[in-house]
Amino acid sequence: MPVLDHRRAFGDRVREPRHERGLSQEGLAHIADLDRTYVSGVERGLRNISLDNIHKLAAALKVDVSTFF
Repeated sequence: MPVLDHRRAFGDRVREPRHERGLSQEGLAHIADLDRTYVSGVERGLRNISLDNIHKLAAALKVDVSTFF
């Protein structure tokens, strides 16, 4: 499956606050109650993330959902 630009951009916007907080993908996944491989796929633009999981990541990173868009 090709990586779509909008998915890659979304993943970059998840990765930035994760790095700022010094979290690994595994750490973020644990806090957000997601699988590490799922978080990895989101950050690499391979996943078409659901609205529910967008909210989980925003809450785990303590950012507003709009940060990702």
